[in-house]
Amino acid sequence: MRRAEFIGAASGWGARDHRCADGPLTFAKGGLLHVQKNGRLAPTGVNLLFPQVRDKRDITGIVAAFCNRLSDVVANALMEGHFPIIIGGDHSCAIGTWAGVHHVFDGPLGMIWVDAHMDSHIPETSPSGALHGMPLAALLGLGDGALTQINGETPTLNPQNVCLYGVRSYEAGEAAILQNLGVRVITMEEINDVGHKATWNLALSIAKQHTVGYGISIDLDAVDPKDAPGVGSPEPGGLPGRWLAELLFSVKCDSELIALEIAEFNPYLDRNNQTLGVIDDIISAVLDQEICYARHHQA
Repeated sequence: MRRAEFIGAASGWGARDHRCADGPLTFAKGGLLHVQKNGRLAPTGVNLLFPQVRDKRDITGIVAAFCNRLSDVVANALMEGHFPIIIGGDHSCAIGTWAGVHHVFDGPLGMIWVDAHMDSHIPETSPSGALHGMPLAALLGLGDGALTQINGETPTLNPQNVCLYGVRSYEAGEAAILQNLGVRVITMEEINDVGHKATWNLALSIAKQHTVGYGISIDLDAVDPKDAPGVGSPEPGGLPGRWLAELLFSVKCDSELIALEIAEFNPYLDRNNQTLGVIDDIISAVLDQEICYARHHQA
């Protein structure tokens, strides 16, 4: 029986706007309200991690050190038999999250990266230099060595096991990197043309093929700003919040799902707790999966 363990990656140093750092704390104080009211599984608490800042000029060093600590916490949760649910922070936290998963599992890890952006820049291609635009590249072994070798391991992900989902805003440099690597990118245009269920099943097939398990990393800007206004980098034309919750509910009872990550919640831009509600809906679906998984193994 796996127990959900909530880990708050409270760092905004990977973004120019640091306010996503307060997203995990806001979630810890007010998230999952409707789950509790419905009497379903609710978190016992959130393990909040904060960056240790010695030199504000060394942003890469701050993020790398934070990701090393996060990696250890995620790895420990898995080794204790728990199901980690990581709440970011800006999306650079993903470098630490999935390095921690990779440290525990012996074999290739699948990944569904739900995001409006590709997050696959390296320093030479990034217009802004912001590290939250680079985590997927780092996980694929590209970019600054301080970020690609968290806990001494690289790469965390193999291109053939990764699928991006919901992309609608990117630069040519990062698109070329993913194309050269052969990473499958499912854009919002394709989702609207083919359907969200069919494209999600394709993403799942990529993440599951010849892997020891898979993770889902969600940047909340994948959701349309009408449903989730409180995000770091909102982009119009995204996934309806109900679609994303529906897709996650579709993986209930899937023992191959290793961990879930939700990043880029900016509570200062939220309206009437809309974005917090989207987080609640996402996690509620996964917690239902956890209950089903526990019952399956108790039977």
